Amino acid sequence: MRRIILTASLFILVFTGFSQEEKNGTIYIKHPYIQIVDKSNKAYLDNDMATAKQIYSDTARFWISGMPKPIPIADALKMWSGDFTYYDSIRIKTVGYPDYLNYIDGDQKVVQSWGTWFGKSKKTGNTLRIDFVQFDNFNNDGKITFESLYGDFSQMKKN
Repeated sequence: MRRIILTASLFILVFTGFSQEEKNGTIYIKHPYIQIVDKSNKAYLDNDMATAKQIYSDTARFWISGMPKPIPIADALKMWSGDFTYYDSIRIKTVGYPDYLNYIDGDQKVVQSWGTWFGKSKKTGNTLRIDFVQFDNFNNDGKITFESLYGDFSQMKKN
């Protein structure tokens, strides 16, 4: 009987130990870093790459699904400006609301946002729609150090 009680007690102790909740950071619905991402999107939509450049750290990198590796932010700015050569009526519709995630581990600072990119092809007149999720990592100076987007951007053929 002692063995059964000891085994049951040990099982309960182990089970409770593994089922404890542990906080790994805080999620914010309003935060200055979210406003910085909004400012970055506005600069893109205004084709204002000078303003956009100020938002990113000098060593910032950019990656979008389909790219083999991240590129320097200077190259990304040229690429973004090129969108206006092939598309007009470019807009971004925010889906839901962005979150600022401040992780305890490594003091990571990330804004996660969901959206839909729209642009009308100057060649075909067709409107392109791309759903995406975007992650912006920040440094302690409030600058974006890495931006990544996941979506089917292969549809953006530049011809």
